[in-house]
Parts: sequence; structure tokens; C-alpha cells
Amino acid sequence: MVSQPGRLIDGDQALSAFRKDAWIVRKDRCCPALLPRIGRRHLLRCESRLHLGGTMNPEPAKSLTGIHLMAKPVGPLCNLDCGYCFYLEKESLFPARQKFRMSDAVLEAYVQRYITAVAAPEVEFTWQGGEPTLMGVEFFERAVLLQRQHANGKVIRNTLQTNGTLLDDAWGDFLKRENFLVGVSLDGPRELNDVSRPDKHGRSSYDDTVRGLAVLASHAVDFNVLVTVSSANVGHALEIYRHLKEIGARFIQFNPVVERDASPKETVIGLHFAVPPALSRTVDADSIGSKPFSEPAQRGGTTLNRPVEGLDATGPAVTSHTVGALAYGKFLTSVFDEWVHNDVGTVHVMNFEWALASWCQLPPTACIFSLRCGKAGIVEHDGSVYSCDHFMYPQYRLGNLVTDDVAAMMDSPAQRAFGDAKETTLPGECRRCEFRFACNGECPKNRFITTADGEAGLNYLCAGYKHYFRHITPAMNIMARLLGEGRSADGVMQQMGD
Repeated sequence: MVSQPGRLIDGDQALSAFRKDAWIVRKDRCCPALLPRIGRRHLLRCESRLHLGGTMNPEPAKSLTGIHLMAKPVGPLCNLDCGYCFYLEKESLFPARQKFRMSDAVLEAYVQRYITAVAAPEVEFTWQGGEPTLMGVEFFERAVLLQRQHANGKVIRNTLQTNGTLLDDAWGDFLKRENFLVGVSLDGPRELNDVSRPDKHGRSSYDDTVRGLAVLASHAVDFNVLVTVSSANVGHALEIYRHLKEIGARFIQFNPVVERDASPKETVIGLHFAVPPALSRTVDADSIGSKPFSEPAQRGGTTLNRPVEGLDATGPAVTSHTVGALAYGKFLTSVFDEWVHNDVGTVHVMNFEWALASWCQLPPTACIFSLRCGKAGIVEHDGSVYSCDHFMYPQYRLGNLVTDDVAAMMDSPAQRAFGDAKETTLPGECRRCEFRFACNGECPKNRFITTADGEAGLNYLCAGYKHYFRHITPAMNIMARLLGEGRSADGVMQQMGD
């Protein structure tokens, strides 16, 4: 059994405990799409009641609601040359001499139509890349002005994911004034960070990133630090965690690198990484190279009712940057052990907050752990809308927000099939897993190995997640019980020390 015997508690009571403790499972500090994304500062709504009984509720929490449309104003352009970045190669999929810069017309269409499409009273704008600060402060000043013009009474929030190297006092003044939440990518101390995150000339990016963090701190800008866990740094969990605390990070997120080598056909068209396993539409290297980005994807793709053939251990090998599955699980548990004994309530590790939300039977706060997905699309610099950040290929192009309705694209049959496939293609081993409530098969892009009985579609990270979830279960049970009793979650530190 996953949870200790307990009792049903009211959702409002649990949320009150979260507020009291400042130990908040937030939609605000986690990623609405897959990896380096951050949402805004507000509590999750509890669907009904939290279950802390002897077994978890057999019905997983519902998927994320509403829509989120993240912007890529410079497309895949970046001033760094991170070896594991899956987005830099997307430049090769656009026409030659493409100008990767969102025009004022596309910007206004994005702001106005996205606000209109979101039914909620708050609208979250997330800016990513590539490196979005290449657009300059002036672009974002125009964006904020347009948001005010088109808000129509809604509350507008902004988040920015950046490598931090271009931040200066002008950026600090703007980000503080406009109340941006900023995510900064840093992979640990200099010697670990610079293995995978050099600039375009192969030089260290560490000093510039740390200087950018200092700018944010000096201007009192809220920020998170995103650590990408790769084969290069996975063996240094505590060194990384302690270093981030030393430089003032109090909100931290760990994301694993999982990529496969491109096939010969994919290499020919400029890709370095293999196309993710297909969801709801057929994707192969031949069709990727045959359709220009100016044409919309076909809406009538094949809906998958079974695992995709060929997604097994004999497929493309993982890249040299890819983290080992069990090694990633051990990385998380190493950090967790230090955190749960010393830092609960003072350092917020998003991965642990996501897990605690699951143990408290709150809805998933990250789409990778949601039962279904398809609510978090992206808009490229030219206005093209795609199903997901990791499925930015012509087959997953839903249209263009300059000419097409955003809500209609995100609720189209193709996008609904894309999101539903996260659940419908889940292997039997996952459906029977004791930790399904916390995992739901994780991200479909990583489902390319086979189960013990030969069924395709198992997540590459499965062994690591099982190790991690099993390890944290006792502490998660304690924190869930404390919150259910209206007490502070940091009480777990004393109880784990007894």
C-alpha cells in the first residue's frame, strides 16, 4: 500500500494548512508544458476531498484544465549552445534565411487572441525560446502594453524562462516593475554547468548566468532555478543542490535529459535527435521533410488505439547526454533526503511539491504527470501553433493564431486525440503500477522502451521513478497527514529525525 491508514479530510482544510505553512503546491512554480516552464503564484483548487486512506483513490486526478499557450518569440535562436537542447535543431525545419523574430502583428494577435481564448479570470503568459531575452526589453514592454489594452478585466501574469546571461539592470527594473516570475537555467557549479552549457564560441556561461541571478536578486525579482540533469552531472546531486542554496536559490526544479539519436533519415533533414513517439498522428522522417512550415498539418491523422510499433529497446540509441533512468531516480532521492531532513518550508523543490500534491490527491500541477495532456501548446515566432513543445513538427501544427481561433485549435479533434493518447496508449504495466497516481506514465515523448512482457510504450525513466516514489513514500505520508491535520509540513523534519 502506498499511503498509511488515515481519514478523509476536507480540501479547504488542506489548502488552509498549505497557506499557513507557506509550503504551497503551486501552479505558479512548476511547468505547464514539459520542461523549463513556470506558471504563476496561486494555489491549486482541490477538486473535492483529499484521500489519506489505506489505498490511493483508484481514479487518478483529472488532467489539467484550461489551456496554456507558451510563446517562442525568437523561435529556436539562442546565444548558448547547450549540447542537450532539443529545440536548437528546430531551426533546420524552417525555410532558409528565416527571420526568427516575432513581429508586432503576430505579437498583438497572440496577446489578444490568447486572452480571449482563456475562460479563466487569470491569463498566464510564458515566454521561452531559444533565448527570449534576445528580443530585448522593448519587445516585452510592447507585450505588457498590449496585455493591458486587451485584458478585458482579466488578471495578466507573465513568466520568463532564460539562461540569464543577458540580464542587466534595465531588465531587472522591468521584470520587477511588471511582476514577472523568472526561471533561470543553471546546471550546478561551474565545472558541471559548463560541460553542457557553453556559449556559441565554446566558452563558459557560468559567470554570466550567476551575474544574471544577482541582477534578479538585487531587484527583488521572484525567480526559480532550473537544473537539467544529464549524464554529465547526475552523479553530483548534493553538490548541485548545496551550490544552488549557497547562491540564494530557494525555488528549484530538476528536469531529466532524455533524447535518442536521430535516424539517418532524420539526420539528412538537419535533426540531431529522434522524433518522439507518435501521438494521435503518424510521424516519420520522410513526412517531416516533405511539408513546409507554412502549411497546416492535416487534421485527420491516425488515432492510436494501441502502442506504436517499433518503440522498443531496439530503436534508436539514447544520446550521450541522456541521463540513466535509475541514476536519475537516485539523484532525486539524494536531494530529497537532504531536503526532507533540513529544508522543508525554506527551500522549495518543485519535483517534491508535485509529488506531495499527488499524495494529497490534488490535481497534477505538471502536465507530464497528468492523466491526459494537450492543454499546453506553443506559439512560434511566426504565429504557428503546435500541440506541444516536444512535438514541434509539421504533423503537430494546429494552425496559425493570426488567422485561426486559438480556442478552436486547442480544442480541435487532432489536439484532443493528442492529449487523450497520453492515457489510451499507457501500457498495462503502468495501469497496474502502485505509483500510477503520481506518474501516469510521465511524458509520452519518453515512452520508447518495452515492458517486461514485451508491450511497447513504457517510459524510459520508469525504473528511476519507481525508485524515487518508493523512497519518498514514508515522508510523503507524514507530510500529507500533517497537512490533513492542519499542521505545518515542516514537522516532517522532526519526525524523520526521530
